[in-house]
Amino acid sequence: MKKTLVDLFEQSVRTYPNNTFLLEKTGKRFEPTTYKQVQEQVYHLGAGLQALGVKKGDTMALLSEGRNMWVIGELSMFYAGAINVPLSIKLEESNDLLFRLVHAEVKYIMVSGQQLKKIRLIIDKLPLVEKVIVFDEQNSYQEKECHISEVIAMGKEFLATHTMEEFLSVGESIQNDDYATITYTSGTTADPKGVILTHRNYTSNVEQALTLVDIDQTWRTLIILPLDHCFAHVVGFYIMMSRGATAATVQVGRTGMETLKNIPINIKEVKPHFILSVPALAKTFKKSIENGIKAKGETTVKLFNFAVNVAQIYNGNGNTEPKGLRIFLKPLVALFDRILFSKVRENFGGEFKFFIGGGALLDKDLQKFYCAIGMPMFQGYGLSEATPVLSSNGPRKYRFGSSGVLVKPIDLKICDSEGNALPVGEQGEIVVKGENVMAGYWKNPEATADTVKDGYLYTGDLGYMGKDGLLYVLGRFKSLLIASDGEKYSPEGIEEAMVEHSMSIDQIMLYNNQSAYTSALIVPNKEKLKAYLKQKGISMDTEEGKKAAIDKIAADIAQFSKGGEFESMFPHRWLPATFAVLAEPFTEQNQMINSTMKMVRNKVEKVYAARLEYIYTPEGKQIYNRQNMDALA
Repeated sequence: MKKTLVDLFEQSVRTYPNNTFLLEKTGKRFEPTTYKQVQEQVYHLGAGLQALGVKKGDTMALLSEGRNMWVIGELSMFYAGAINVPLSIKLEESNDLLFRLVHAEVKYIMVSGQQLKKIRLIIDKLPLVEKVIVFDEQNSYQEKECHISEVIAMGKEFLATHTMEEFLSVGESIQNDDYATITYTSGTTADPKGVILTHRNYTSNVEQALTLVDIDQTWRTLIILPLDHCFAHVVGFYIMMSRGATAATVQVGRTGMETLKNIPINIKEVKPHFILSVPALAKTFKKSIENGIKAKGETTVKLFNFAVNVAQIYNGNGNTEPKGLRIFLKPLVALFDRILFSKVRENFGGEFKFFIGGGALLDKDLQKFYCAIGMPMFQGYGLSEATPVLSSNGPRKYRFGSSGVLVKPIDLKICDSEGNALPVGEQGEIVVKGENVMAGYWKNPEATADTVKDGYLYTGDLGYMGKDGLLYVLGRFKSLLIASDGEKYSPEGIEEAMVEHSMSIDQIMLYNNQSAYTSALIVPNKEKLKAYLKQKGISMDTEEGKKAAIDKIAADIAQFSKGGEFESMFPHRWLPATFAVLAEPFTEQNQMINSTMKMVRNKVEKVYAARLEYIYTPEGKQIYNRQNMDALA
């Protein structure tokens, strides 16, 4: 049966014409746009694109902050038969942006006013581009540029001189296997690859994701993730669209920082039922909640911490196990919820039900904290190549540390390095098959053949299926620590715990490539170290201070060893025996962190190849080596 994104949108407009689809704030308040009104705008812009000369199969790029016109722009492309190449606003024009626009053979670009300067800097290197359509009015327009109102005016004229059937015939001619988007992965293991997602990839993943959570037309979400992200696409607005629900976007500020500051204000205004999150945002929200409690005084802090502990004991590891004697804590938890946690939830609009977390693995303690205060943060799992949702915890079933229940229908198996399926409980590569598996990588048949075999997507992620029917994702299958005896271990859990529980460590990457011991590359938190040393009357500018700072890093790592506070968290053989202190952090700018805030391990290994080699020399193993001391300068 044909079910494209155009079909999905048309069905929603027929079923929910007067429901609010999009909420946007450009002035003093959020203004609603109904499904019928969105359809009218999509028709005008889509017809304008047809009049402009956009042909079926053309690639168009969309570079903009989250806003109504992002969603309307993508839908209008489909009515012209085009393929969207959604681009992150974090991309630098000089290389990443240029690579994607050239590689995807983009002919038309839709861009916001704030992002236009990036296109202007590289337009002379983009001979294929015929038109740059700008969302915001400019004082002047360069060659090839026009304001979107011109295209909309062309669309209105086109619809006045052509029949509606003629206009709609292009969108209706799209089939399930036609390409909808080319989404470039930010790449944790190699250069960006263009993930081709078809119309049916999207609509099937919408259907699959809805087997995990019950959403109806009364629900609202505020999309705080970038709209170019696959997760925001499917769970942010296409799921909402399919249910006649409402999707709001964060008010765009004059700078990225201003936009971030608008998030808590917008949450109160929109009163969302759920929010999509990633670990970095989860930690920011937690800090903000704790700062709010601190401001109320020491007594409130003590009461709040006690209440959180009681609620965490009551919740256990999730709702998959019987409460037992913990049931007697229920009245106390209900009391704390009424007098404390409900007040915290008011800052999230008062109607908030849960977060859904994607991206990197969510810290278990973080999940327990949010569940305790009545705003569970459900860990999900997916990847762009699977459009992206594969599993998630949810209100019906959740267990901290797991990635939840599989979507339906999906065929999942856990394979060893030879591709053999493993039994329940055994760890291996997560391999999936379903209508949500990508069509392939754009102009990259070799990578496609390596990743999709007999319809199965080899995710490159390590995990296992628990006897409880939940999926457990442990990290990268291909980024394992490999000891000298050939044993393997996924480093992500240790790395996240060390950053979470160590004052001195800002970022860390563990490394072991068949060596006698594991080592670590550490980006220190210099500000906290300086403050720590100041209390001791030492300056980090001195040799003594640098040694004391290195001692503190070593002491924080030792927390996870025998006798330490967290000694039972991880097998000791995989803890770092020594470390290299780095002078510079891992960032998106140096390409050691990707847009979903995951570490690009092979890039880090490549840049610090000499340091990693040095760590395994007698001199390098000594923590007070010259390179470590100099990195703290």
